[in-house]
Amino acid sequence: MLFEAMRLSPSSINSQPWRFVVIESAEAKQRMSQTFAHKYQFNQSHVFDSSQIILFAHNPHYTRDDFAEIVDKGIEDKRIKLEDREGAFAIFSFAERNTDATGDTSKWTKAQTYLALGNTLHTLARLNIDSTALEGIDTDLVNEEFKKELDGYQCDVALAIGYHHLEEDYNVKLPKSRRSLDSVFVRI
Repeated sequence: MLFEAMRLSPSSINSQPWRFVVIESAEAKQRMSQTFAHKYQFNQSHVFDSSQIILFAHNPHYTRDDFAEIVDKGIEDKRIKLEDREGAFAIFSFAERNTDATGDTSKWTKAQTYLALGNTLHTLARLNIDSTALEGIDTDLVNEEFKKELDGYQCDVALAIGYHHLEEDYNVKLPKSRRSLDSVFVRI
């Protein structure tokens, strides 16, 4: 159910420019643990305390060929008619507007990946499964260690999944504290 919710996450122009690497074996967790060698050691305990760590990665060079995969899957799923295939590429101009002169789309594709992260966090909360988003990862080491699995995608955030230890989690006993409604909503 969780993976299906992640797969069905929304994205701009239905681009789906992501890859999710699920770390759950002891060997993979050991590899992830080693990526905390230089910084963010305070997040290292999440690796072994969680049932899974998911790397959320984005395609930093999203191309028309990448979008063609989406269009062709839409034809296969009967979302797009075969005769409308070329017309389906009209919205790709939005991706082109978010591509710099070097072909870098990472600002745009990373934002899409965060939509999937938010959807995943919401799904886990609805399932009463605890999770912690981890931006405190050494992206250079993570991307090097999981280079094969990422296959050209860039990971900037991970998610630890599991249940917290009630006796060890100081945060669970504290009330939620967020800015007031009036300070975050402007109604006109």
